[in-house]
Amino acid sequence: MNKTTHFDDAVNLIKRAKHMVAFTGAGISVESGIPPFRGRGGLWNSYDPALLELDEFKNKPKDSWKLLKKLFYTHFGTAKPNGAHYALADLEENGFVKAVITQNIDNLHQLAGSKNVIDFHGNISRMVCLACKHFFARSDYSLNDLPLKCKECGGLIKPDVTFFGEAVPEPANTLANRQAEMSDVFLIIGSTGEVYPAALLPETAKETGAKIIEVNTSETQFTNKITDIFLKGKATEIMGELVSSLLAGSKNWERYFLR
Repeated sequence: MNKTTHFDDAVNLIKRAKHMVAFTGAGISVESGIPPFRGRGGLWNSYDPALLELDEFKNKPKDSWKLLKKLFYTHFGTAKPNGAHYALADLEENGFVKAVITQNIDNLHQLAGSKNVIDFHGNISRMVCLACKHFFARSDYSLNDLPLKCKECGGLIKPDVTFFGEAVPEPANTLANRQAEMSDVFLIIGSTGEVYPAALLPETAKETGAKIIEVNTSETQFTNKITDIFLKGKATEIMGELVSSLLAGSKNWERYFLR
């Protein structure tokens, strides 16, 4: 299939897919009020990303935790899933989506009801001790006394998200690559292809035979390189239209446009 903007081609491709995998980036959560980290309006235009380097976090944990609290828990913590998140959850429930690989750490796919979610960069709903490696729920700790110390060993606690200088965690890395290799349709939503190694996953899918459908508001690093079908628009609008076509007659289809 040559690159096209034909919506019906995307619908037909999804209907024929045996193993479709969704791959999401910051663009899917923008409509939930979460700004991207990079580009116009990106968080790193206003805050110093060095505080989220692993070594800097260890050296200046209180300063880093103040930024983490502001960005991830005060700002992100009020966000709710939007129509695109709900659309993916319903596509999974109806057998169209086999897995969601997300670069996002906001937990919105899980809140929307997606079950098979691979958090490629971690998830702010979990925390981990750097010393004893125990994992904790975010709700286990108050953010009033920073930096956080482990209840088990007294070690430094960090959010279970990938900081600069850290490798992508296992088993997320292996599971994501396996899903990319298994896919026959790979649906990119809101990812620009600028963050590595996450940006290699669509390329892996393409190399192993998958057709690439891309949903984005503008062209990206993927569009002219690996994308087969480019659907230009907001994630909520495009995903809402896809779901209403794929799940014709569904009593829930209106909610993708209303949220």
